[in-house]
Amino acid sequence: MKRFLLSAVLTLSVFQSAKAQQNIQPAAIQDKMQWFADAKLGIFIHWGIYSVLGVDESWSFYNKKIAYPDYMKQLKGFTARHYHPEEWAALIKESGARYAVVTTKHHDGVALWDTQLSKLDMPGSTPAKRDVLTPLYTALRQQGIKAGAYFSLIDWSYPDYPQFLKDSSRYDAKKDPARWQRFLHYYQGQLKEVMQQYNPDLWWFDGDWEHSAEEWEAVKIRKMLTDHNPSTIINGRLRGYGDYDTPEQNFPVSRPNFKWWELCMTINNNWGYHPDDTNFKTPYEVITIFADAISNGGNMLLDIGPAEDGTIPAAEVTVLKELGAWNKKHANAIFNTVAGIPAGHFYGPTTLSKDSSTLYLFLPGNISGQVMVKGLVNNIKKISVVGNGQALSHKIVGKISWSSVPGLVYIDVPAAVQDKYMTVLALELEGPVKLYRGKGGFLTNE
Repeated sequence: MKRFLLSAVLTLSVFQSAKAQQNIQPAAIQDKMQWFADAKLGIFIHWGIYSVLGVDESWSFYNKKIAYPDYMKQLKGFTARHYHPEEWAALIKESGARYAVVTTKHHDGVALWDTQLSKLDMPGSTPAKRDVLTPLYTALRQQGIKAGAYFSLIDWSYPDYPQFLKDSSRYDAKKDPARWQRFLHYYQGQLKEVMQQYNPDLWWFDGDWEHSAEEWEAVKIRKMLTDHNPSTIINGRLRGYGDYDTPEQNFPVSRPNFKWWELCMTINNNWGYHPDDTNFKTPYEVITIFADAISNGGNMLLDIGPAEDGTIPAAEVTVLKELGAWNKKHANAIFNTVAGIPAGHFYGPTTLSKDSSTLYLFLPGNISGQVMVKGLVNNIKKISVVGNGQALSHKIVGKISWSSVPGLVYIDVPAAVQDKYMTVLALELEGPVKLYRGKGGFLTNE
């Protein structure tokens, strides 16, 4: 129940933050958001000392599942001895992802880079004895992948941060503004280090729910980051000063209101390395979730949680490779597309080419017989299977000569052309897609 209540609070906070994103007008950021809109897929990387014992990242001590001193003892076990960032980047490239986001610092305050503002970092406090971020950002960019930085605004280890454990805090920021200012100086200093050393293409903030935009100095932070790099993108967890929505784990039934959005989701049930969690999503499940996201004009940020030594769990590697093979086969229907047609016209995900003259239909594997499209006004020039180019036949059913209401399009999908996960069809249309949205009466407007 306590976990449910916390989840409800976080959900409400994220919802409120998303609503507040109207502070940033879409027209003002349209150009810089184009690569993000075209990218469709990103890979999230949660890597930190929590991978030593395989416990919840930061939340495990916050929720008193483990004592804080015992949690921090994991510093002594983080080795990164089998960490090969070039292999990570190659796997991310193989998945089809166009960007990656890595945890530079989680709520526990442990930095993955060589920070000059704290002793809690990988080079100075762990057997790894090195900055693990620099080689990863280099490897990602060598692969042509945009490099993003997850950064926790909150820091439960820093003595001048008010909150500490779920049922306790150090002080009230409103009653001790001098102490809060010391924390602001610290967190903004670390933010500046990451900005200057890595120049992230995307910032993925977390933890904004614990304080207001004014307390975080969100306007100042956004200005600092965008002055340094006008093209950098900021996620929707900066108390109303982000560029896109970030629903977490749970797929939205109705697409988020903001123009750009991204579903962040784990492959099993946890963000970080959890050897006790074997509830991995299958490649089919990940692919169908991804198809739903892009059908609704969004992206998916799929998470992996490497072990402390830098190895990625085999089940996660399998999902990324299978997803990558499917993405490669169906790239034309996925990347550089726009959201598909409204629900009701086709029973499944859809996307459109940017000129709206090609409609892509996503079919679950092993579908039998015919599929149907309703309300398509356009004449169809050609229907083919994406990935092999085979032409398919179709028929129009129910078109009455004296009515402007279009008939139903039935498409024959032979078993031999079906993909093991999701088959994709391309409908090449005469002109941009035009849909009948009426009620089926005699008149055009009915």
